[in-house]
Amino acid sequence: MAADPHVLDELRRLRARVPQLTGALVSGADARVLAQDTPGVDPDAMAALTATAHGTAQKLADATGQGEFQEMLVRGMYGYAATFAAGGGTVLTLLAQDRVNLGRLLLEGRRAAARIGELAESRARPAKQAAKPETKPAGADAKPAAKTAATRTRTPRAPRTTTTNARTTTES
Repeated sequence: MAADPHVLDELRRLRARVPQLTGALVSGADARVLAQDTPGVDPDAMAALTATAHGTAQKLADATGQGEFQEMLVRGMYGYAATFAAGGGTVLTLLAQDRVNLGRLLLEGRRAAARIGELAESRARPAKQAAKPETKPAGADAKPAAKTAATRTRTPRAPRTTTTNARTTTES
């Protein structure tokens, strides 16, 4: 299976945003390599290890009541391996040098995983629609109700108070 050029493009942009990355891999939870940019690392072996670690992390998150697996970080002597759930059974794994800004690695990894998950789902959606034609039950001419996102409200800011008679020294 050829790698999706949009996913490869996302990996290239990610490596440009985080220059300390030494590798990036997108794989399925079943250890199938979907896209890779891992010079010097066997992508098939890395995908197999990622699938094993992903499964273990999922079980750990579930057993401890932490909810659905989101990400995992491994720190070694020479750097980091970070794995992110990308949706649809897709996993993003990033390798980085030990001098990487860890906050930046996590932030950019989360963003890239979200985009890769969207790409993977949009790619799978047409295949599912072609395989299974949609059938409507009799009398189902009405459109289904659209899902609406919850409205977000903001708390108004309190007006600024200016203190014109502030003293900066204490009197004794």
